[in-house]
Amino acid sequence: MKRSLTDYPLAGKRVLVRVDFNVPLSEGRVTDDTRVRAALPTIQYLLDQGCSVVLMSHLGRPKGQVVDELRMAPVAARLSELLGRPVATVDDCVGPAVEQAAAALRPGDVLLLENLRFHAEETGNDDAFAKQLAALGDVYVNDAFGTAHRAHASTEGVTHHVPSVAGLLMNKELEVLGRLLRDPARPFVVVLGGLKVSDKIGIIRHMLAIADTVLIGGAMANAFLAAEGHEVGASKGAGDEVTVAGEILAEAGAAHGRLVIPTDVVVAREAASGAPTRVAPADGIAADEMALDIGPRTTADFERLLRGAGTIYWNGPMGLFEIAEFSAGTKAVGEAIATAAAVTVAGGGDTVSAVRTFGLEGRLTHVSTGGGASMEFLEGRALPGVEALMDKTPAAAPAGRRPLMAGNWKMYKTSAQTRDFFTAFRPLVAGVEDRDVLICPPTIDLSTALGCVVDTQIKVGAQTMHYAAEGAYTGETAPGMLAELGVPYVILGHSERRQYYNENDADLAKKVRAALDAGLQPILCCGETLEERQAGQTESKVGGQLDADLAEISAAEVANVAIAYEPIWAIGTGVTATPEQAQETVAFCRARIRERFGDAADGVRILYGGSVKPDNIDQLMAQPDIDGVLVGGASLDPESFSRIVKFAEPA
Repeated sequence: MKRSLTDYPLAGKRVLVRVDFNVPLSEGRVTDDTRVRAALPTIQYLLDQGCSVVLMSHLGRPKGQVVDELRMAPVAARLSELLGRPVATVDDCVGPAVEQAAAALRPGDVLLLENLRFHAEETGNDDAFAKQLAALGDVYVNDAFGTAHRAHASTEGVTHHVPSVAGLLMNKELEVLGRLLRDPARPFVVVLGGLKVSDKIGIIRHMLAIADTVLIGGAMANAFLAAEGHEVGASKGAGDEVTVAGEILAEAGAAHGRLVIPTDVVVAREAASGAPTRVAPADGIAADEMALDIGPRTTADFERLLRGAGTIYWNGPMGLFEIAEFSAGTKAVGEAIATAAAVTVAGGGDTVSAVRTFGLEGRLTHVSTGGGASMEFLEGRALPGVEALMDKTPAAAPAGRRPLMAGNWKMYKTSAQTRDFFTAFRPLVAGVEDRDVLICPPTIDLSTALGCVVDTQIKVGAQTMHYAAEGAYTGETAPGMLAELGVPYVILGHSERRQYYNENDADLAKKVRAALDAGLQPILCCGETLEERQAGQTESKVGGQLDADLAEISAAEVANVAIAYEPIWAIGTGVTATPEQAQETVAFCRARIRERFGDAADGVRILYGGSVKPDNIDQLMAQPDIDGVLVGGASLDPESFSRIVKFAEPA
C-alpha cells in the first residue's frame, strides 16, 4: 500500500517536500500560479503540525547548468504571498550552506531550495545527490504528481535514504485518476485530442479496453481519417501517423469501447486569425486545405454522447482553439463536459489551458496537475515516483521471506469478466499488506487488469514471454513489452507450456536471464509427472530443471526469482500433494539452490502449485519452506482466491 502523509507522525519534524513549481515566468514574475496553489494544502498541513518545511522543485529545462532566468526566487515570492509568511531561499539545493540553512529552520519556517535541475545528477537519479537531498529532512513527502513518471533523484532516489510518504495532492490525483480505471460510473466516455496519435497510442488502446466510448478530435483525428482512406489535404497529424491510426482502427473492432472519429471538419488554407473557413465532410477536404477543428455535425454527436455519460475524461483540444475561427469545437465539447451530470476529469497542458480559456475550471470534478504523469498512469503503467512510496516492508514469513499468493488464470476470462472479477476481489483483500497478491491473466487482459488494480496492493503478471527483445516471433511477447506495460512478474516454464508448446530448459534459461535483464521477476515452474514420481525420480527431475533453468544467473540475482513447485500429477486433477509431500520437495528445491548459490537460497521464495483450494491453504502455508502458492482454477473465483490470499485469517 502507498504510505500517506496523514499516516505519519510529523509534529516538530523537518519535512522535505518535492513540489511541482514548474511554472511560467515573465519579467521575473509568476504568470500562472496554479501549480503553486495546488501545493498549498500539503504545505499548510505540515505547518499546522508544527513542522519546518524544505521545498524542492525543478523549473524549466536548464540541462544541468545554472540559468539565471530559471532561478526559484520569483516562485518563492509568490508562495510567500499565498502563505502569508516569509519563504526563505538558498543559492543551491545541496551542499554545506544548504544543510546549515535547513538545520537552522524552526517550526513554521519554510525554505525553498534552488532549481534542482541546475544539477545533472537530478535527472540522472544519482544516488549520492539523492542522499544529499535526503539529509535535509527527517521525512520526505512527494506532492509532485506531475513528475511522478520520472525516476529522478528527487522523486525516486531520495526514498532510499529517508522515510517517504505521499502528499495530499499526490493522494488526490491518484484517487481521482485511479477511480477512472477501477470503477468508473458508466457510460465512461473519453475525449482525446492533440497533434500526434503516436503520443497517445498507449492511452487510446488502454481506454478502448476499459471505456465505453472514445471520441477522437484534434489534429490526430486527421490520421484516422487518412487511415479510413480519406484525403486530408495539407492537414497536420497525418504522415507517418496514418499507419499507427490504421492499427488502432483495426483493433477497435474487437475492443470493449467504441471509437468515434469526426464526420465533418472546419477547414482553411492557413492556420491564421481571419483566414476564410468552411465546413467540409470528412471525405471533402481539398488538397490545399487543412482540417483545424471538428465540424458542427461532429460537435453535436460528441455533445450527445457526453450528455449521457457517467464518467468523462478529457485530454487534448478538438482543434486549434487558440485562434477564434477554430475554437468552436473545443469550446462546445468543454461546455458539454462541464454541464454533464457526470464525474468529469481533465488533464494535459493544452487541455488545462483550454479549460482556463473557456472558464470551465471550477465546473469540472478535477483538473489534473499531471501531463505526462496522468497519461502514463491512465495507460496502466507504474509511475516510479509512486512506486517508490509503496510500503515494501517484508512480512513475518519463514526466514523473512514475504509470502507470494499468485493466481494463474490460464486461458480464462474476457476483458469484461476481468473487470467484474476485480470489482468483487478488491474489497475482499483490502487491507492485506503483509504478503504479495498477484494475478496473471491472459495477455490480452493485461491492460484491463492493470487498470483495475491501480492504487491497490494487487500486482498483475504475465503467463509467459519470449527471450528475444524483438523479432519475427508471431504471437509472442518480448520482456521489454511487459516491462513497459508495468507488469512486474512473469510465469516461466509452467508444465502446460512445457507439455503443449515444447518449452525446454535451454530456452527457459534464456527466458529467466531475459526477464531479469528487463527488470521482471520470473516465477519459474518445475515439477514431475506421476510416472516419474512413482519411479522415484522426483529429485532428479526437479533438480535437473532447476540446474538448467537457473544456469545463466548469479547468486546476487537468484532471490529475484521465485520457484513454483507444481507436481504435474496434481494440476487440475483435484488431487493435491499432502502438506508433508509438498514441504519435502520444496525443501529439496531450496537445498538444490543452496548447492549452487549458497546462502542466497534463503532469500528465494518457493511456492507450491497443484490443486490449491481454500480448504487446504492453511495446512500448506504452515509448512516452513512454502512461501506462497501458484493457484489455477481457484483463482478464477474472487471469494475462493481471497480466502486463499488471507490464509492466516479465520475463514
